[in-house]
Amino acid sequence: MPLPVRRTGNPGLNERTFRSQPRLGIGVEGMTLKGTIDRSFLLLIVLMAAALWPWSQMAGGDIDAVSSTMMLGLLGGFVLALVISFKANLAPYLAVPYAALEGLAVGGLSAILEQHYRGIAIQAVGLTFGVLAVMLVAYRMRWIRATAQFRAMVIGATGGIALLYLATLVLGLFHISVPVLYAATPLGIGISLVIVGIAALNLVLDFDLIERGVAGGAPKYMEWYAAFGLMVTLVWLYIEMLRLLSKVRRN
Repeated sequence: MPLPVRRTGNPGLNERTFRSQPRLGIGVEGMTLKGTIDRSFLLLIVLMAAALWPWSQMAGGDIDAVSSTMMLGLLGGFVLALVISFKANLAPYLAVPYAALEGLAVGGLSAILEQHYRGIAIQAVGLTFGVLAVMLVAYRMRWIRATAQFRAMVIGATGGIALLYLATLVLGLFHISVPVLYAATPLGIGISLVIVGIAALNLVLDFDLIERGVAGGAPKYMEWYAAFGLMVTLVWLYIEMLRLLSKVRRN
């Protein structure tokens, strides 16, 4: 009997994607946990190296170049993310460029915020990796289990956040702001804490689906796809950390 389809709020990782890939033949190497971890570390290194470029531009006082670089990273990363999400077999070729573009985006954003809130970038990095470590330990120790109810809650909450940001973007085109989402008030900080929590819970779904992909004998290139999916979640978590810390600093 086929396994029921499990989903995750992360568009880059869902069981339907793993199940749609061809099964392996005898003697053909498949997806492994070590391979996925190695590729995830490589993408993180590429992202952090690329993030140094906008920082060097900011150090030279060229804020226009930082803004342009950040927009290039945002748009380019978005396009590549869409391509990889629909064409998993291209992940070995596009995951590294995606990580580099995301590095430009988060590096530019971090450099800009650092000018207003000294130390915010290193704090966000530390919190992001701290949350990653805590969620990984909690998952491995089975303190948190990706049950059907858990998945439904996280997926629903992630979809709601996506709709909220989309609505905010559309309203912004008509010069209508949603101050509660960005305000440095107790309510605004509370909203950011909830969003950070949902982003962190998405890591559990990512871990679960990677584990099932390995157990199900997914093709080798799915290691790159899984690493890409984790990168998507981590970038989202880091950006939300920056947003939360900036609100706390302004409060």
